[in-house]
Amino acid sequence: MTQDRPTRFIVAWSFGPSEDIAASQAVHYTRLRTKGRAGVPWVSDGRAVYRREISRVYRDPQREGKRGRPPLVPTPGVGLTQAVKKRCRGRVVAIEIQTVLGEPPECPYVVYLERLNGVLRDRLNALTRKTHAFAKNASTWDALVTLCLFEHNWMRAHPALREKAEGLPDNRKYRQKSPAMAIGLTDHIWTWEEFLTYRFNHYQAE
Repeated sequence: MTQDRPTRFIVAWSFGPSEDIAASQAVHYTRLRTKGRAGVPWVSDGRAVYRREISRVYRDPQREGKRGRPPLVPTPGVGLTQAVKKRCRGRVVAIEIQTVLGEPPECPYVVYLERLNGVLRDRLNALTRKTHAFAKNASTWDALVTLCLFEHNWMRAHPALREKAEGLPDNRKYRQKSPAMAIGLTDHIWTWEEFLTYRFNHYQAE
């Protein structure tokens, strides 16, 4: 969070033949890529896979000075809030908020993720419904989504993250910020030239 506003930085994603498989990978990679493998609050729909995987992945040994294997306890800061849809004859008639772990967040809905899904569908033909623009293979699909998310995180200014500043060129009152700037990964909005010429070893970063 930055100044009580969500940064919407995408740290991990996955795909698979079912959401149960994809969710398991997303939870695993999110913890690996979170600084210090810290616990974070999660918001999801009502699928049981999120309760199962978050409870399994976010566990740390609690050493008590006794012999034997220490017990595992939930990682400090981890939380899970689920928005469970209630349907009647196939139509959503209500949404019930359930706090599974930790404290409920200020916005216990997946509205930001759904908004991002709409952006991805608009930019990637392979995500468009009823399309012939298939990704053909997994490596192409992975490259397409990764590139789109990098642009979202590093190369696009988000209006909700802008901040007032003085001394800006052209008498501007606000300094534009990307999600990567909001969480301290960079001090400027990247360009395509900078992205294409930057040397980065993906395997060393994992």
